[in-house]
Amino acid sequence: MARRNTIANRWFLKSFSVVIIVLALIDAALYAVLRTYYYNTVEQTLRGELNVISTVLTRYYSSTSVNSNAEIRRTVESFDDKDRMELMVINADNEVIITSSGFAPDADYSMPDLHSAQDNESGSGIFTGYQPNGEKVMAVTLLIDIPDDNYNAVRVVTSLSKVDVQLGMTMIFIIAVSCAVLLLMLVLGLYFISSIVRPLRQISTNAQKIARGDFSVRIEPKTDDELGELCGVFNYMAGELQNSESIKNDFISSVSHELRTPLTAIKGWSETVAQSLDDRDTASKGMTIISQETGRLSDMVEELLDFSKIQSGHFSLTKENMDLFAELTDAVIIYSERAKKENKTISYDDPEHVAMIYGDRSRMRQVFINIIDNAVKYSQENGHVQIDTAIDGGDVIVTVEDDGCGIAPADLPKIKSKFYKANNTVRGSGIGLAVADEIVTAHGGTLHVSSEQGKYTRVEIILPLKKTTAKEQNEQ
Repeated sequence: MARRNTIANRWFLKSFSVVIIVLALIDAALYAVLRTYYYNTVEQTLRGELNVISTVLTRYYSSTSVNSNAEIRRTVESFDDKDRMELMVINADNEVIITSSGFAPDADYSMPDLHSAQDNESGSGIFTGYQPNGEKVMAVTLLIDIPDDNYNAVRVVTSLSKVDVQLGMTMIFIIAVSCAVLLLMLVLGLYFISSIVRPLRQISTNAQKIARGDFSVRIEPKTDDELGELCGVFNYMAGELQNSESIKNDFISSVSHELRTPLTAIKGWSETVAQSLDDRDTASKGMTIISQETGRLSDMVEELLDFSKIQSGHFSLTKENMDLFAELTDAVIIYSERAKKENKTISYDDPEHVAMIYGDRSRMRQVFINIIDNAVKYSQENGHVQIDTAIDGGDVIVTVEDDGCGIAPADLPKIKSKFYKANNTVRGSGIGLAVADEIVTAHGGTLHVSSEQGKYTRVEIILPLKKTTAKEQNEQ
């Protein structure tokens, strides 16, 4: 089974492993620095001892009042630091003739530092390494200026065991601190990652539930950071999807009802006409109703097709210079007769002037038809619809107001949403206003709806007038 590429795995491989490498490099660098410091300290100590000893030996040899050989031997054998280091005197044949321990080394005893001192102009040499018995030592040799072949150089040797133990203890402490830092970082990192992964997993689980159609799931934000904001956005998305699902279901129910009503009338009257061919009045009435209901079906299908085009981005306009008031007047004429039949009135004063815009005639008439249809439809019996026009600067304003049931404040912000119907007791698909808003927006205008429940609903359409050139103004 393939290992999941989780956030924790990526963090461990990319971030935590880098920290491990960096700490390892730092520890190695600290080891090198400390080792150099400790060893340099030992070397400086040995050189200091040699300088003192060589000075004393040279003074003894130069003095005529003392037996120089005896004093030199006594000084070496009574060396104060013999418990920490061994002092040797070497003759011209590179043989150790006097030692502070009293024991002469073997004949094959190697002294690389002596050879180094003989090769260097400074007359000193150093060796750090292991003796035949496996002990690690540091030896420093200094050539002395005594005209006697028995006293050619002095040498001190000390064990590095204690130094290495001290260095090892220091490095153990440093490594322990590094491990503590790594452990703390690991715990904090895993806790931090867990605080991210848990809500992400919850979001993933709930997203799968939403994909299966359960829009009731929510996530309780635990923090007020980006994750809390993400949870809030997820809850908002779930709420909007739930609302959209509810609106869609209401739309399907509403459209089904709207389709069923004219289809039932068409079916019923077609059967009646088929059985009453000899009754001209009944046949004429039936065909009239069939024609009206067919027209309703056709308008509904056109509305649905228009909305489908808008949603898919295939909605197109055939724009030309047009008089907006002329299309408004035609739409008012279409609905005036219907309003009379429903005991409702439409008040509209046909403007004497024109309002030229650059737009699509049929689409703008469709907007006015949808708006006036809603105004008449939602007006109560004996209701009144007021239609006004105005020109304000470079804009033309058309206002359609009815005195019907109005729109609830909670529904008003959603009234232009697709499929949304604030009042399901009135026929309609709920997409007419959405289509009208899209058409007005495509013309560079705005459609604003205001309402007070139980009193009125006002729809205001604002469109930019066509800018006329100087030549067109002269022709006018």
